[in-house]
Amino acid sequence: MNLTYQLTLNRDSVKFIAKQERATQERIRKALIGLAIRPPIGDIRPLKGQGKLMRLRVGTYRVIFEVNHTEQTVYILTIDNRGDIY
Repeated sequence: MNLTYQLTLNRDSVKFIAKQERATQERIRKALIGLAIRPPIGDIRPLKGQGKLMRLRVGTYRVIFEVNHTEQTVYILTIDNRGDIY
């Protein structure tokens, strides 16, 4: 049985998604749903030197997030192009 975590996106992440083409929005949406499932689905790695922060690769885009297992919540901190996020 897979557990499901709640996704919480900040305002900037929502705006970034809204500005993208529909196909890109759908790819990001599917990737975010994959984060809510335990165990998560996707190309996920810890960010070096950033404590609990993780990154999800969605093509040329990166999603930076943090997971709170106590609250069963995934906090989406930012979404941007690979070259602009690091």
